This record gives sequence, C-alpha cells and structure tokens, in this order.
Amino acid sequence: MTERLFHRPAEAAQLLIRGAHLLDPRTGLDAAHDLLVRDGRIAQLGAPGSLEAPEGARIVEAQGKHLFPAFVDPHVHLRTPGQEYKENIATGTAAAAAGGFCQVIAMPNTAPVIDAVTVLRSLTTTARQQALVPTGFLASITVGLQGSDLSPMAALADAGALGFTDDGKPVVSAGILRKAMQYQRLAGGVIALHEEDPTLSGAGAMHEGTVSARLGVAGIPSISESTMVARDSAIARYEGARTHFQHLSCVESVQALAHWRDAGAPVSGEATPHHLTLTDEAVRSLDTRLKMNPPLRSEADRQAVIEGLRCGVIECIATDHAPHARHEKEMPFEQAPMGSTGLETAFAAVYTELVRPGVLPLALVVQRLTAGGALYGLPVPRIEPDAQANLVLIDLEARWRVGEHGYVSRSENCCFHGRTFNGVVQMTIAAGSVAYEKGKENRG
Repeated sequence: MTERLFHRPAEAAQLLIRGAHLLDPRTGLDAAHDLLVRDGRIAQLGAPGSLEAPEGARIVEAQGKHLFPAFVDPHVHLRTPGQEYKENIATGTAAAAAGGFCQVIAMPNTAPVIDAVTVLRSLTTTARQQALVPTGFLASITVGLQGSDLSPMAALADAGALGFTDDGKPVVSAGILRKAMQYQRLAGGVIALHEEDPTLSGAGAMHEGTVSARLGVAGIPSISESTMVARDSAIARYEGARTHFQHLSCVESVQALAHWRDAGAPVSGEATPHHLTLTDEAVRSLDTRLKMNPPLRSEADRQAVIEGLRCGVIECIATDHAPHARHEKEMPFEQAPMGSTGLETAFAAVYTELVRPGVLPLALVVQRLTAGGALYGLPVPRIEPDAQANLVLIDLEARWRVGEHGYVSRSENCCFHGRTFNGVVQMTIAAGSVAYEKGKENRG
C-alpha cells in the first residue's frame, strides 16, 4: 500500500502515565487510570496506582489531568514549498504537537502548487526528515489552482496524495468539478472543497452584515459559500463522489449539507474553532488577525455551525491553520491577507468557550477533534491496549494567555491572540513517540 503519512524517525516512548483521567468516547473510557506505553504502543491500562513501571520506563505523574486520544487536523497550511518565511514543515508540525495533534493534513496551495508528482515526492521526502508528527498531503484538483486543467490525479494518488483540493480557491466551473469527481472515483481519495462563488464574494474583506456596513468595509455574503455547497453536493450525489466541504461558516451551508446528506450524497463537512467561537462583532477592532476566508459571520451563523457539529452534520473540527508573516498582516484591513493560525489554540478555544459553559460536552469535542483523518481513510486515534500511542495529556484547569510567551509556529497571526483560555497541553505522543512536552518547546 502506498505510504500516506510521513514523519521523521523518533525514539519509541516508554512511559507510565499515572492517575490521569482517561477520556475516549470511542472506547467508552471516562475515568482515572494508569496507562503504560511500551515501545510506542499502549501496553496496559489499570486502576490508579496499580501499574508498575518496567525498567527504563519514565513515570509521568498525571493526577488531576486528562488524557485523550491525540487530535487530528485535516486542514493545515505548512507553506512548504516556497513560503517558508511564514511556516515550514518543521515549525508547523511542532505547532501541531504543541496543540495536541498527532496527525495533520497539509493543503497544496504552495509555490509551486502540489500539482505534480515531483513536487509531492519532494514534500514527502522533506516530511520524512522534518515532520514531528505524521503528515499527509492533499494535491490540487486543477493545475496551478487555475480551475481549468485537471492535475494528474491518479499519478498523485499513487505517489501518496490523500485526496485533492484547490483550497484557497473554489472550483468555479461545475463542468470541471464534475470531471474531477469522475476521475476521483478512479484515482481514489477525497475531493475537498473551499466553497466560494467569487462573483458574489468579490472584493469583500469580511462578512456582509450590519458590522461591515457600519465599518464601511466591503462584505462577503453567506450565499457566496452556501450556494456552492448546494451545487457541489448535487454534483457529488450525481457522480457518487466522496466530497468534503472545508471550513463551513453559515446557516445556509449547514442546512444544505444536512439536506444533501439526507438525500444520499456522499458529503461531509468541517468547522474551525474560530467559526465556532467568534463572530463578525470581533472584527470591529479591524485587527487583521481576525480576517479570514470564509469570514467570521453572525451569531446566528455561529449557532448553526455549533448545532451542526453537535448533531453530526459537521463531522470534525479543523483549524485551517494559515500562517502569515507579521509584515503581511500589518496592513490596512482590506489589503491584509486572509488567514489565522490555529494549531496551538484549537482545543483550548473550543474547551473554554463551548465546553466549560455547557454548550457542548467534552466527549463530543474530543470525538470531533480526532475524526478528521478518518475522512481520508486514516486510522482514528484510540485509547486501548495494543493501539499505537497517540495521546495528549492536558491540564484542563490551567489557564494561559494566548501569545504571552510567543508561539511555536513561525507566524503569530492568531485570531485568539491575547485571549485567556483554560486547557494547557502538557505532553503529546504521536506515532508512539513524545512529540511535545511543556517546557521543552521547539520554537520556529
């Protein structure tokens, strides 16, 4: 089978984690346990204080902390190749590990675009040398993200691409998208779509609504996204093509996804922490860290996305981690690029804003944060004997201020900058090795 996740070799963990509260909604765990990791695999679970550390194993005292399956992010931008001044595979995967992620999937809107086997192979080679956590790659649907000529999808799939996306740009032509879906059935993988009608979004820089009107900033209407979700769901159903909708942000998109799923279309969706916790009211400050695409929308839209996540219409949480250099974001709002980093803050933001107030249960958030890789056929992290150790240890009571001590990511354009959250990642184990430990950050 073609290798599809890539990371640098690391020493297999030998750990006894004592007394942590284990929570895994898939295996039914929700209680304090000891957990032994031997040779990078979960060897044994036991009552608190019941397990002995074998010779050479390190003991981690974790009473009062929570141990979850580590998270999976199906939507990140690592900026390699060509934009390494913003981020690279080493710094981006270090940020992922710091946020509790054991796997990430990178987008192809790089320079050059991942539209050729040579580019993809170069990336996978780099990931084998630099990635701290297993990293997969999506290739582009069209050559150069231009929306006209299809990339060599079958060859890219054979070279390890998990799927295909023109993320950053929509596939405007329905005919081209239909052809891509036909080829995707032969090539395998998933079609992932950034949904936006550019004739509707135009030169907009934020959500079209009362706030944009008061600020005098051109707006992006929600129908720019939702009409494409409806159109492309219909094509996916007609072609029987596995299709995933990225960063859904509005009421109408959630409704369209629910409708077409019920009608039998093989479609799924994701939501970001920022669309789950922020609205366009935050943009009144004109802080460019709050400028992203799709934009922060209304409170009604936010509530619809939360409900979509709760009921399972939206299957996973993805960060859309989009680093930009400081000089790029230090521009007038309309001129600054869109995008926010998010790997280091994803769990803490959702936990603080939605779990602690009782909006969403913790188990559901853990389930949605670990579900993203399954959309691309990757194994889901689980806490059970003989499973590969993919674990994150978090102190839910510890509070921290975002950006106060800098970022592990190379860029600092985080939309949550300056906010205080609960939930501090203490340790991340990815693919059986310790990828992150608090106090030993590898800053890029």
